[in-house]
Amino acid sequence: MTEHVDLDESGDPAHLERLAERAGRELEDAPALEILRWAADTFGPRFCVTSSMEDAVVAHLASRVLPGVDVVFLDTGYHFPETIGTRDAVAAVMDVNVITLTPRQTVAEQDAEYGPKLHDRNPDLCCALRKVKPLEEGLRGYAAWATGLRRDESPTRANTPVVGWDARRGKVKVSPIARWTQADVDAYVDEHGVLTNPLLMDGYASVGCAPCTRRVLEGEDARAGRWAGRAKTECGLHG
Repeated sequence: MTEHVDLDESGDPAHLERLAERAGRELEDAPALEILRWAADTFGPRFCVTSSMEDAVVAHLASRVLPGVDVVFLDTGYHFPETIGTRDAVAAVMDVNVITLTPRQTVAEQDAEYGPKLHDRNPDLCCALRKVKPLEEGLRGYAAWATGLRRDESPTRANTPVVGWDARRGKVKVSPIARWTQADVDAYVDEHGVLTNPLLMDGYASVGCAPCTRRVLEGEDARAGRWAGRAKTECGLHG
Protein backbone atom coordinates (compact mmCIF):
# COMPACT_ATOMS: atom_id res chain seq x y z
CA MET A 1 0.00 0.00 0.00
CA THR A 2 3.01 2.27 -0.52
CA GLU A 3 2.01 5.82 -1.42
CA HIS A 4 4.98 8.11 -1.75
CA VAL A 5 4.36 11.53 -0.25
CA ASP A 6 5.97 14.41 -2.09
CA LEU A 7 7.15 17.56 -0.35
CA ASP A 8 3.93 19.45 -1.05
CA GLU A 9 1.66 16.69 0.26
CA SER A 10 3.83 16.20 3.35
CA GLY A 11 2.71 19.62 4.52
CA ASP A 12 -1.01 18.92 4.01
CA PRO A 13 -2.43 17.74 7.37
CA ALA A 14 -5.70 16.52 5.85
CA HIS A 15 -3.86 14.31 3.37
CA LEU A 16 -1.51 12.97 6.03
CA GLU A 17 -4.36 12.24 8.42
CA ARG A 18 -6.20 10.20 5.79
CA LEU A 19 -2.99 8.39 4.95
CA ALA A 20 -2.34 7.57 8.62
CA GLU A 21 -5.84 6.29 9.27
CA ARG A 22 -5.75 4.02 6.24
CA ALA A 23 -2.30 2.69 7.07
CA GLY A 24 -3.35 2.03 10.64
CA ARG A 25 -6.13 -0.23 9.40
CA GLU A 26 -4.17 -1.98 6.68
CA LEU A 27 -0.99 -2.53 8.69
CA GLU A 28 -2.58 -3.52 12.02
CA ASP A 29 -1.44 -7.13 11.69
CA ALA A 30 1.78 -6.45 9.78
CA PRO A 31 5.23 -7.25 11.18
CA ALA A 32 7.18 -4.33 12.63
CA LEU A 33 9.65 -4.32 9.74
CA GLU A 34 6.83 -4.07 7.22
CA ILE A 35 5.31 -1.12 9.09
CA LEU A 36 8.66 0.65 9.13
CA ARG A 37 9.31 -0.19 5.49
CA TRP A 38 6.01 1.47 4.62
CA ALA A 39 7.04 4.57 6.58
CA ALA A 40 10.48 4.68 4.96
CA ASP A 41 9.08 4.20 1.45
CA THR A 42 6.31 6.73 2.03
CA PHE A 43 8.23 9.53 3.75
CA GLY A 44 11.92 8.92 3.07
CA PRO A 45 14.05 11.58 4.80
CA ARG A 46 10.90 13.20 6.20
CA PHE A 47 10.65 10.20 8.60
CA CYS A 48 12.53 9.85 11.88
CA VAL A 49 12.66 7.64 14.95
CA THR A 50 12.45 9.01 18.48
CA SER A 51 14.21 7.15 21.26
CA SER A 52 14.46 7.57 25.02
CA MET A 53 17.50 5.26 24.89
CA GLU A 54 15.79 2.76 27.14
CA ASP A 55 16.72 0.40 24.36
CA ALA A 56 17.56 0.72 20.67
CA VAL A 57 15.04 -1.80 19.32
CA VAL A 58 13.00 0.56 17.10
CA ALA A 59 16.14 2.38 15.96
CA HIS A 60 17.69 -0.97 15.01
CA LEU A 61 14.54 -2.07 13.18
CA ALA A 62 14.34 1.22 11.30
CA SER A 63 18.02 1.08 10.31
CA ARG A 64 17.32 -2.21 8.53
CA VAL A 65 14.86 -0.56 6.13
CA LEU A 66 16.29 2.99 6.09
CA PRO A 67 20.05 2.95 6.81
CA GLY A 68 21.22 6.22 8.31
CA VAL A 69 17.73 7.04 9.60
CA ASP A 70 17.54 10.04 11.93
CA VAL A 71 17.13 8.98 15.58
CA VAL A 72 15.96 11.87 17.73
CA PHE A 73 16.88 11.88 21.43
CA LEU A 74 15.70 14.39 24.03
CA ASP A 75 18.48 15.33 26.45
CA THR A 76 16.47 16.83 29.29
CA GLY A 77 19.48 17.53 31.49
CA TYR A 78 18.11 15.08 34.05
CA HIS A 79 19.06 11.76 32.48
CA PHE A 80 20.90 8.95 34.21
CA PRO A 81 24.53 8.66 33.04
CA GLU A 82 23.63 5.19 31.72
CA THR A 83 21.08 6.75 29.37
CA ILE A 84 23.61 9.17 27.91
CA GLY A 85 26.04 6.28 27.57
CA THR A 86 23.46 4.25 25.67
CA ARG A 87 22.86 7.16 23.31
CA ASP A 88 26.58 7.50 22.63
CA ALA A 89 26.94 3.75 22.03
CA VAL A 90 23.99 3.72 19.62
CA ALA A 91 25.54 6.61 17.67
CA ALA A 92 28.87 4.80 17.53
CA VAL A 93 27.83 1.31 16.45
CA MET A 94 24.48 1.52 14.62
CA ASP A 95 23.73 2.70 11.10
CA VAL A 96 21.69 5.68 12.31
CA ASN A 97 22.09 9.44 12.64
CA VAL A 98 21.52 10.38 16.28
CA ILE A 99 20.19 13.91 16.74
CA THR A 100 20.17 15.27 20.29
CA LEU A 101 17.56 17.88 21.18
CA THR A 102 17.96 20.10 24.23
CA PRO A 103 15.53 22.43 26.01
CA ARG A 104 15.75 26.19 25.61
CA GLN A 105 17.01 26.52 29.18
CA THR A 106 19.66 24.57 31.04
CA VAL A 107 18.63 23.04 34.35
CA ALA A 108 20.35 25.90 36.16
CA GLU A 109 18.51 28.51 34.08
CA GLN A 110 15.20 26.79 34.68
CA ASP A 111 15.92 26.65 38.41
CA ALA A 112 16.65 30.39 38.39
CA GLU A 113 13.34 31.19 36.70
CA TYR A 114 11.00 28.65 38.27
CA GLY A 115 12.82 27.60 41.45
CA PRO A 116 14.76 24.38 42.07
CA LYS A 117 13.29 20.92 41.64
CA LEU A 118 10.40 21.96 39.41
CA HIS A 119 9.98 18.25 38.66
CA ASP A 120 8.85 17.70 42.27
CA ARG A 121 6.53 20.72 42.48
CA ASN A 122 5.05 20.78 38.98
CA PRO A 123 6.16 17.76 36.95
CA ASP A 124 3.76 18.53 34.11
CA LEU A 125 5.36 21.93 33.55
CA CYS A 126 8.84 20.45 33.83
CA CYS A 127 8.01 17.86 31.17
CA ALA A 128 6.43 20.52 28.97
CA LEU A 129 9.56 22.66 29.13
CA ARG A 130 12.16 19.93 28.86
CA LYS A 131 10.44 17.34 26.65
CA VAL A 132 7.27 18.41 24.87
CA LYS A 133 8.39 21.80 23.56
CA PRO A 134 11.83 20.63 22.37
CA LEU A 135 10.29 17.68 20.56
CA GLU A 136 7.70 19.85 18.82
CA GLU A 137 10.50 22.09 17.58
CA GLY A 138 12.74 19.15 16.66
CA LEU A 139 10.08 17.38 14.60
CA ARG A 140 9.23 20.37 12.43
CA GLY A 141 11.23 19.07 9.49
CA TYR A 142 9.53 15.68 9.46
CA ALA A 143 6.16 14.43 8.23
CA ALA A 144 6.21 11.23 10.31
CA TRP A 145 7.89 9.94 13.44
CA ALA A 146 8.27 6.52 15.04
CA THR A 147 8.03 5.61 18.71
CA GLY A 148 8.60 2.51 20.80
CA LEU A 149 5.16 2.58 22.42
CA ARG A 150 3.67 -0.82 23.26
CA ARG A 151 0.11 -1.66 24.24
CA ASP A 152 1.19 -3.93 27.08
CA GLU A 153 3.17 -1.23 28.90
CA SER A 154 0.24 0.39 30.70
CA PRO A 155 -3.53 0.89 30.45
CA THR A 156 -2.99 4.36 28.95
CA ARG A 157 -1.20 2.77 25.98
CA ALA A 158 -3.55 -0.18 25.44
CA ASN A 159 -5.12 1.31 22.29
CA THR A 160 -1.96 2.55 20.59
CA PRO A 161 -2.34 2.19 16.80
CA VAL A 162 0.57 0.88 14.75
CA VAL A 163 0.08 3.95 12.55
CA GLY A 164 -1.96 6.88 13.80
CA TRP A 165 -2.44 10.61 13.50
CA ASP A 166 -0.61 12.97 15.84
CA ALA A 167 -3.13 15.81 15.73
CA ARG A 168 -1.16 18.07 18.06
CA ARG A 169 1.86 18.12 15.78
CA GLY A 170 0.12 17.47 12.46
CA LYS A 171 2.25 14.41 11.76
CA VAL A 172 1.91 10.69 11.15
CA LYS A 173 2.87 8.70 14.24
CA VAL A 174 4.23 5.19 13.75
CA SER A 175 4.41 2.65 16.59
CA PRO A 176 5.77 -0.45 14.84
CA ILE A 177 6.09 -2.58 17.98
CA ALA A 178 2.74 -1.57 19.49
CA ARG A 179 1.55 -5.20 19.40
CA TRP A 180 4.78 -6.61 20.85
CA THR A 181 5.11 -7.95 24.36
CA GLN A 182 8.13 -7.62 26.62
CA ALA A 183 9.01 -11.18 25.63
CA ASP A 184 9.05 -10.11 21.96
CA VAL A 185 11.37 -7.22 22.78
CA ASP A 186 13.68 -9.47 24.79
CA ALA A 187 13.79 -12.04 21.98
CA TYR A 188 14.67 -9.36 19.39
CA VAL A 189 17.38 -7.93 21.63
CA ASP A 190 18.90 -11.37 22.12
CA GLU A 191 18.70 -12.34 18.45
CA HIS A 192 20.26 -9.14 17.11
CA GLY A 193 22.47 -8.08 20.02
CA VAL A 194 20.65 -4.76 20.30
CA LEU A 195 21.96 -2.20 22.76
CA THR A 196 19.85 -1.68 25.88
CA ASN A 197 20.14 0.69 28.83
CA PRO A 198 22.08 -1.02 31.68
CA LEU A 199 19.42 0.18 34.13
CA LEU A 200 17.03 -2.40 32.69
CA MET A 201 19.21 -5.00 34.39
CA ASP A 202 19.05 -3.12 37.68
CA GLY A 203 15.34 -3.19 38.47
CA TYR A 204 14.17 -0.38 36.20
CA ALA A 205 11.45 -1.44 33.75
CA SER A 206 11.02 2.01 32.18
CA VAL A 207 13.78 4.60 32.13
CA GLY A 208 13.08 8.32 32.20
CA CYS A 209 14.60 11.30 33.98
CA ALA A 210 16.49 10.33 37.13
CA PRO A 211 14.49 12.44 39.63
CA CYS A 212 11.18 10.96 38.43
CA THR A 213 12.12 7.29 37.93
CA ARG A 214 12.45 4.44 40.42
CA ARG A 215 12.82 0.69 40.23
CA VAL A 216 9.59 -1.28 39.88
CA LEU A 217 8.29 -3.71 42.46
CA GLU A 218 7.16 -7.29 41.89
CA GLY A 219 3.83 -7.35 40.05
CA GLU A 220 3.88 -3.68 38.99
CA ASP A 221 3.47 -2.71 35.35
CA ALA A 222 6.43 -1.39 33.42
CA ARG A 223 5.44 2.25 33.86
CA ALA A 224 4.88 2.09 37.64
CA GLY A 225 8.35 3.43 38.34
CA ARG A 226 7.65 6.71 36.54
CA TRP A 227 6.34 9.57 38.70
CA ALA A 228 5.59 7.04 41.45
CA GLY A 229 3.02 8.21 43.97
CA ARG A 230 1.47 10.69 41.54
CA ALA A 231 -1.54 10.52 39.24
CA LYS A 232 0.80 11.42 36.38
CA THR A 233 1.52 8.50 34.05
CA GLU A 234 2.79 10.19 30.88
CA CYS A 235 5.20 13.01 30.17
CA GLY A 236 2.96 14.60 27.55
CA LEU A 237 4.85 13.47 24.46
CA HIS A 238 2.17 10.90 23.69
CA GLY A 239 -1.03 12.68 24.68
